[in-house]
Order: sequence, then C-alpha cells, then structure tokens
Amino acid sequence: MVSGGTYGTEDIVHGAGYGRAILILLLTPLLWSLPTAFMIGELSSALPYEGGYYAWVRRAMGNFWGFQEAWLSLVASIFDMAIYPTLFVAYLTRMFPWFQEGNRGWWVALFVVIACALLNIAGVKVVSLTSLWLFLALSAPFVAIVVLAPFKVHALVNAVTKPTTSTVDILGGLLICMWNYMGWDNASTIATEVEKPQRTYPRAMLVAVCIVAASYVLPFAAMWMTGLKPTAWETGSWADIAGLLGGPLLRIGVVLGGLMSAFGMFNALVMSYSRLPLAMAQDGMLPAVFGKLQKKSRAPWVAIIALAIGWAMCLGLGFARLVTIDILLYGFSLGLEFVALVVLRFREPELARPFRVPGGLFGAIAIGIPPMLLLGFSVFRSEHEQIWNMSSFAFGMMLIAAGFVVYFINHALKPSGWAVPSERKPEPAA
Repeated sequence: MVSGGTYGTEDIVHGAGYGRAILILLLTPLLWSLPTAFMIGELSSALPYEGGYYAWVRRAMGNFWGFQEAWLSLVASIFDMAIYPTLFVAYLTRMFPWFQEGNRGWWVALFVVIACALLNIAGVKVVSLTSLWLFLALSAPFVAIVVLAPFKVHALVNAVTKPTTSTVDILGGLLICMWNYMGWDNASTIATEVEKPQRTYPRAMLVAVCIVAASYVLPFAAMWMTGLKPTAWETGSWADIAGLLGGPLLRIGVVLGGLMSAFGMFNALVMSYSRLPLAMAQDGMLPAVFGKLQKKSRAPWVAIIALAIGWAMCLGLGFARLVTIDILLYGFSLGLEFVALVVLRFREPELARPFRVPGGLFGAIAIGIPPMLLLGFSVFRSEHEQIWNMSSFAFGMMLIAAGFVVYFINHALKPSGWAVPSERKPEPAA
C-alpha cells in the first residue's frame, strides 16, 4: 500500500537531475518514511483496531479530532486514488497512443475504478492474492534495467527521445518523492484482519522502508551510468527509456508493469480506505448504511461504492496537481497521528506497547518534527498550483474547514453522542 514499484518516479529526475534525485530518494525515507513507520509500529501494536489511525486519534483526543482524522484521510484519498488510474493511462498510451484521443483515457481510468471496487467487494483474499502477484510481475523489468545498464555506460548520451511536456522542478520532484514514500498508515485500518498485528506491523514497516528505497534508487543509479539526459524523463517515460536500453521486449515489459502497478496499488488501497467509513459507522459517526457488509465476503460494499464515486469524480486533474493536493491533505492527517502518539504517552503511560518508539517521550516527540518540516514544502507549492481557478492551498483549506462543518452538523443531528471508544475490536470485515 506504499509502493507500486518505480513507476511514477520519473519526474523526480526531470526536476532534480540524477545526483540530487538519488539524494532526495535516500533522504526522504529517513526524514519522512522511517519516523512514520516507527509511529505506526507503536500505535498499531498497542491498538490494533479496525479503522487504524482514525481509532488512535479518537482514543487520544476524542470524537472531534477522531472525526477530523477520518475526514482528512477520506478527502485526501479522493485525490490520491485518482493518481493510480492516471498512471495506468499514462503507461497505456505509451504503447497505444490511440487512447490519448478524446475522452478515451478517462473511460479507461473509470474502468480501473469500477474493476477494483468489484474486486474488493469480492473480499480481502482476492485483493491480497492479486496484489502479491502484481508486485512480483511489476518488479521484473527494473531488475532487467539494473542488470543491463552497466553494459551500456555512456551509450545513451546522444539518444534521441520523445520531447517531454513536464514542468516539474526540484520542489515538485521532492513532493512526488514524498508521495512515492507515503501511505505507511494505510495498512493500519485492517489491523483486525492481520495475524498477530503486534508483532507483524513493526517488523513489516521497518523492512519495507529499506526495500522500497532500494527499488527506487537502484534503477535511477543504473540509468545515470548510461548518460541519458535528465530532460528525457516525465511521467510514463520509463517505457520509452527501457526501449532504448533493452529493446522492444523490455519496453513492453515496463508498460505492462506500469499498468499492473497502478491497478495493484489502487486495488489494495480500496481495501484500506473503505475500512474508515466502516469503522466510523460502527462507532455511530456515520449512518449505519456505511457499515453494511456483503454477506459472503464480509466486505463493506456500501462504503466501497460511495468512495468509488468520489474517486471517479477527480479523474483527469493531472498527475502533478493530484500529488500536490494529496500531500497537503495527507500531511495534516499524518500530523494528527504524531500528536496522538505523544498524547497517548501522557494519558496512558501504562498502555501495553509491544513496540515502542525508542528514546522515551523525547523520542516520541522528536520523530514527528522532520515529517512536519517536509510538509512545509507542500504548503509552499500548493500556493502556486491551481485547482478550479483557485490555489491548491486555498482549495485544501476549504476541504479542511468543511470537516469542521460536517462534524458539527453530524453532532447536531445526533445530540445523544456517539459510541464510547472501547478496547473491544469491532466485528471484522473480510
């Protein structure tokens, strides 16, 4: 749920050049991913509840902030999830330019949304099995690139490539890098469906950080040896570049991998995001209809359909714009999770924590600082990105403020209050 392989990273090199791109790819997991993985490791091991980060924030700071955490995550998901069908179309058009004409690309992206929604309604086993095989398949072309590149040192210095349209600079490259390294908390929402989450989550998080970083850095380091110009890179260009390096078969392999990457990531994230409305409905924060489960698979089918409609509405905004607003909203929700980590250390010092962030209370506070500093870059960039004739920052602030309004309307309609958070695990969905 964090990485779909190296796909979608091309603009980092375009904006920063090879050396700085690799430096960004190495530093970002240390400042952004590793602190998040430590935070998730402690909270998920102590509170392995359905709803994950929403349940943590609600327990630490009450109903209001719990609702805001879920609201921010769901709204961010609207933009985040639209990125994957966008990438799917970007790689598809590298092989079949026919899909660039008219609204054909949009219809393909909509097909991805519908197909993954149906797969998730079929149940978690289908999602997990397809995601595993997709991951193995999409990694193979980049292994070939890493192996072939040393045999073509400086061979692509004068290579003629397709003119790019990317306008991404180094700051934009950093935000795309942050997007490629985010999502560690998504797996927490299905904690009740994971065997031995207290032991599984911390180990999986730490190992995954290292694997993901290597999967990003090694292919770029290999291509740097070939002498290919950084200006040749843009979203989807891995396909053409693989063709220059290894011929048409490798190009086809990368295209197929890109399609499977986008489809597999979207497929897995539908499972994660759909558990938020489910958990909120079980707590009484949303209408009970969102808690309805499909009889056979036990999947929250109403939540999946409702979210799929929202995701489809944002198709067509463009990769860079979607990343900017996604990082802005996700960053605020991530900030609440780091606050919840510290608040729970104060309020519940005796809470069983099979895994703890090292360094005591100081460590729990300190690990949240680097990610929040990086979030500042997103705020700066969002002031210069336009969505529907306003800056992305203004648009994001409107969405955040809407969460406050929705909460108070919801509370007014249910003055008796909501279910009190408890240590009982909700009925698991499949």
